[in-house]
Amino acid sequence: MESPVTGLRCRTTGPSFLKPIDTKRKAIEEYDMVPVETEPLSPTARLFHDPNFNVHVVAIMATKTRISPHPVKEKLEHTLLKHPRFTSLLVVDENNSAGMKWVQTKVDLEQHVIVLEVDEGQLTESSEKFVEDYIYNLSKTNLDKSKPLWDLHIINVKTGDAESVALLRVHHSLGDGTSLISLLLACTRQTADHLKLPTIPTKKRRPTPSGYSEKERSFKLWQYLGKFWLFINMILNTMVDLLMFIATVIFFKDTKTPMAAPPNSASNGRRIVHRIINLDDLKLVKNAMNVTINDVALGITQAGLSKYLNRRYAVGKEDKGATERNNNLPKDIRLRSCLIINLRPSAGIEDLADMTEKGTKQKGGWGNWFGYVLLPFKIALRDDPLDYVKEAKATVDRKKRTFEALFTLMLAELLVKIFGAKVATLVTVRAFSHTTVCFTNLVGPQEEIGFCGNPITYLAPGSYGQPSALMINIQSYINKMIIVVSVDESAIPDPQQLLDDFETSFNLIRDAVIERGLVKNLK
Repeated sequence: MESPVTGLRCRTTGPSFLKPIDTKRKAIEEYDMVPVETEPLSPTARLFHDPNFNVHVVAIMATKTRISPHPVKEKLEHTLLKHPRFTSLLVVDENNSAGMKWVQTKVDLEQHVIVLEVDEGQLTESSEKFVEDYIYNLSKTNLDKSKPLWDLHIINVKTGDAESVALLRVHHSLGDGTSLISLLLACTRQTADHLKLPTIPTKKRRPTPSGYSEKERSFKLWQYLGKFWLFINMILNTMVDLLMFIATVIFFKDTKTPMAAPPNSASNGRRIVHRIINLDDLKLVKNAMNVTINDVALGITQAGLSKYLNRRYAVGKEDKGATERNNNLPKDIRLRSCLIINLRPSAGIEDLADMTEKGTKQKGGWGNWFGYVLLPFKIALRDDPLDYVKEAKATVDRKKRTFEALFTLMLAELLVKIFGAKVATLVTVRAFSHTTVCFTNLVGPQEEIGFCGNPITYLAPGSYGQPSALMINIQSYINKMIIVVSVDESAIPDPQQLLDDFETSFNLIRDAVIERGLVKNLK
C-alpha cells in the first residue's frame, strides 16, 4: 500500500532543510499577505527552528462519530483561525538571522485539512495499526513553512474505540503544550451542553483570615520564619540544581542503557502509542497514600521503566529474575528525565474562547515560556509496589523546592540574546541528549467534549523531533488517564511492551493499596 503521507516533505537535517521565506517585499506580496501585522518570535520559540530541535506536537483525538470535513472547516474558520499564530507565516530577514517574525497571511483551509477515507475491506492490517503507521510516517515529515505551521489530518476509519481519528499537528514554536492544549479545548464544547466550555480541575486556595488573636499572631510568626527558611532552602537547592544542569550540558551524561538515544535521533521517525488507565483508580491510590496524582503518575513511570529495563538487560544473558534482590539491572543506574515546567501565566480557556469567537484581545501570555527540571528516576525493582510512589513523592517534593525551571528559561533566553539561537539550541539539545527521557503531564477536561460536533473518546498528545529517544506524555480526560509514549524504535523497538509494564506496575500499586485496607477511611 502506498504511504498514507505521500507528498509531504521528508524531514532532513542537511542543507536541503526547508528554510523560512525571507522578508523581501516581493516575497511577502507573493504570499498574498493581509494588512501586515508582525510579531517577533520569542527567544525560546527560535530554538524550535533548528534542524536538531525541530519539534512538532501531534494531538490525537479519537471520536465516537465519523468526521465530516465540511463542518470541521466551518468551525475552524470561527475558532482556530481567529488566533494570530494559526494565520501567520514564519519569515526571517536574510540580513539578520535573529529577525524571525510572525507575519499575518490569508489561510486556505484546503491546504491545511487533509481527509483520508479508508476502505477497511482493503486493509492488510488492523485499523489501529494503520492509524499508528500513518502517524509514524507523518513524523518523518516537516510542516511546510510556506504556509502557517499547522495542519489537521482526518482519518475516517473505525478502530476498536472510535469511529474516526483526527490528528492536529502544530509546530512547537507556535506555543508550549499548555498553550496549545488550552486553545484546542477552547475550540470544543461539552457534549451534554453545546454552549458550555470544558471545565479543567484547579487547585483551591485556602481563604486568608482578616484578623488574628494573640495566640494566632505568635503562630503566624513561626509561619513567617518557616517560610523564610524555605526560601533559603530553595536558593541553596537552586544553586545545586543549576550546577548539575550546567554539568549535564558539558559532560555529565546518563548511564548508557538500552533506551539511550542513538546519534541523530531527533531526525528519526517516532512511533506514538498510548494506553488508557482508570483515573478513578489513580485517585484511589492518591487519597490512600496522601500524595498527588503527579506523584502516582511518576511512581508508575519509575516502576514501568525499571521493569522494562530489567527485561532488556536479560536479553542474550542469563535471566536473574525480577525481584528486589535478584534482577538483571546494573547497580546505580543514572537515568533522568527533562521535565518540562510551564512558567507562563496561562490564559484560561474562557479567555481563549472569547478571543477566537468574539475577537476580544487575549488576556495572559502566549508562547513558549517553559523551563526544564532534571528529574532523576530510581531504576530498581521493589518487592513493595508502594515504594515506587513513595520514592517518586520524595523526588518531586525536593524538586518543588527549587527555582531550577525559572533559571533554565532565563538561561536559554540569555543565550539567544547574547550568542544567538544556535548556541542556545546546542545547550538545549545537549541537555536532552545527556538525559534519557522527556516527560510532561497535562490536566484535561472533567466531562466529555466534542470536536466540531464529534464526541471525543480520548485525547492523546504526543510529539516528535526531540533528541530524546523516549517522550512520555500523561493526559487526563474525564475518568481516564492516557499515557502516551513517543519512541525512537531504534532504541525502543517494543513500545507496546513498555506500555504493558506501565499498566502492570499501576495494577500492582492499586492492588497493594486495596489489599492493605488503606482505602477503608476514604470517603
